[in-house]
Amino acid sequence: MSSISQILNSASSGLYTAQTGIGVVSNNVANINTTGYVTEQVDQVSQVSGGVGTGVDSQGVTLAANQYLQNASLGATADSSSASIISSMLSQAQGLFGDPGQSGTYLNQLSQVFSDLSTVATDPSSSISSTQAVDDLSTFLNQSGTIATSLSQLGGQADQQISADVSTANQLLGQIAQLNTGIIGAQGAGESVADAQNTQNQLITQLSSLMDVKAVTGSNGAVTLRSTTGATLVGVGGAATLSYTPVAGGSSQVQVVQPGGSQSAIPLTVGSGEIGGLLTLRNSQIPGIAAQLSSYVTGAVSALNQASNAASSVPPPNTLTGTNIGIDLTTAVSGFSGTTNIAVVSSTTGVVQQQLAVNFTNGTMTDGSGNVTSFTPSSFLSSLNSALGGTATASFNNGVLGIAAQSGSGVAIQDSSTTPSTNSAGMGFSQYFGLNNLVTSSATTNYNTGLTGSSTDGFTPGGTITLQLTGTNGAPLTNETVTMPAGSTMQDVLNSLNSTSNGVGLYGQFSLSSTGLMTFNSYTPGTTVSVLGDNTQWGTGGASLSGLFGIGGAQQSSIAGSYQVRADIAADPAYLQTATLNLSAATGQAALLIGDGSGAQALADAGSTSVTFGAAGSQAATASTATQYGALLGGAIGDQAAAASQASTTATAVQTEANSQLQSVEGVNLDQELVKLTTYQQAYSASARLVTATQDMFTALMTMVQ
Repeated sequence: MSSISQILNSASSGLYTAQTGIGVVSNNVANINTTGYVTEQVDQVSQVSGGVGTGVDSQGVTLAANQYLQNASLGATADSSSASIISSMLSQAQGLFGDPGQSGTYLNQLSQVFSDLSTVATDPSSSISSTQAVDDLSTFLNQSGTIATSLSQLGGQADQQISADVSTANQLLGQIAQLNTGIIGAQGAGESVADAQNTQNQLITQLSSLMDVKAVTGSNGAVTLRSTTGATLVGVGGAATLSYTPVAGGSSQVQVVQPGGSQSAIPLTVGSGEIGGLLTLRNSQIPGIAAQLSSYVTGAVSALNQASNAASSVPPPNTLTGTNIGIDLTTAVSGFSGTTNIAVVSSTTGVVQQQLAVNFTNGTMTDGSGNVTSFTPSSFLSSLNSALGGTATASFNNGVLGIAAQSGSGVAIQDSSTTPSTNSAGMGFSQYFGLNNLVTSSATTNYNTGLTGSSTDGFTPGGTITLQLTGTNGAPLTNETVTMPAGSTMQDVLNSLNSTSNGVGLYGQFSLSSTGLMTFNSYTPGTTVSVLGDNTQWGTGGASLSGLFGIGGAQQSSIAGSYQVRADIAADPAYLQTATLNLSAATGQAALLIGDGSGAQALADAGSTSVTFGAAGSQAATASTATQYGALLGGAIGDQAAAASQASTTATAVQTEANSQLQSVEGVNLDQELVKLTTYQQAYSASARLVTATQDMFTALMTMVQ
């Protein structure tokens, strides 16, 4: 009877194990197309009692998992997802600029403007050609603003998607941690955890498309997830909590509260994945393109305004109103040398009614009758009004210089042909103050301030600016709040900014160039500075530190959409600066002639004027014409988009290969499953026959006993 019992045990255990195997094969085949599914397998061991085999035992269903290949696949998925979103959004950014090979697209509009101005020069009295030039210039500036706004919206879109992805990641982390709890309990009770682990693997695969994670499965069956830098995302204490709050004007980063105890939020290096790609886009790539756009428009405007300030309309405008220079008049005037001429001209005859030769080197103003008025930088405004003798009135309010002529007259300005006025920024008097700009802006757009280290510091003591230092990966390094000193020179401001205790001195140095441009030179290539907050101000109504010097990419990028054709010229193109003031005209003869197209020709020639463009985005600092820089801009953006597309293609290929390698080990192989099914069916049939044979033997024995 003992032998019959052993045979029956062997048969029944065989039946149970075969039945389990058939069920596992059925589940595998059903999930052959399920992403992230890992083939389940039955672990069998022989039952032995007293050295004699008593059947087979199923120790449970496990996964045919390979941790190394799984992590390789997770990393490849994250890289592919990151490259894909970067390629997609850079393609959108490139689309904003249009195809430079097609006429009429944005990057060709500036060339059209200069062509229009050449036409105006041949017939300056034609209202049709002047209107066409002004309209095309307005179109270029408006399109620049539209693109700048669209780029800003792309950054906002990235922020929204990051927030949504972080929310999804938190849900996935919570589900993975919850499954861990069930797996630990089931494995402790000797139950199969394969289905739960398969579900968990699928969730981890979804998570890897959002961020780069590494998975390790412990002896208790639970998985531990970590970031690329080792931060625990899922562990013994449960799931981490991620958060994201966009930082206006600076780089943003995902924060994490790791599981277990009362942890505080710390910055999380996401690595790749869609979140990582979006962070790269909003922290560096999109702002870089916006900065290049701003540099392009500003350079073009600077070239046009340099020409327009050396010319005049016919008749000249009654009032010349400058742009906000951001500093006080005394400091600005003290930086000039050479001579400029301010003329009050009859609006009807074009005859000069009053002329002042302002010699900044000697500190004198000489009128047409030879009367000399001395001035100092601090008395410049009052001396100018006195010397004008009522023919015009000068004013300076909130950083803006204005000169208004008496009724029936206009104002025209022209530098001396032999000793033209200039400051250390390399600008003439009218150009620096923007008195006769063709294109205006409500913002301070000239960052070549002309200031030096020895210049008077006009910033109100106690004002603060908060600077953010960002590394090459776009992640913030530190935030530093700098207080404006009670010093007397700009060098004192530089010393405060460069302090190693509460400035940026540990990461780099601010300095002033020969033109008064403030730049930040980092000790580590790729480290950049941005502004998180700034309540500094130069005197009363002056510019902030970041506004005056254009500190931070956000400040520089914001001005691209601020430009517009001067209001009176936009309303009446007859005020386009087509002529040049002729101070050599005989007494009683017109100094401005309606048929003079020299001013329009100078505006047209601005397209071939070399302009210094600062480093912006991926574009290094360079000196070129505005149209040449436009070509460089189009090429740079095209190269970025093409490189991103190629990177996406490569990353997808790597992902496909990594998944193929993983699938060859962990995936369901239909041929192998068919072999297993046949084997289990045969084993089940054999075990069933063994049960039948045992029953027959038992029946025969019972008959013999009776």
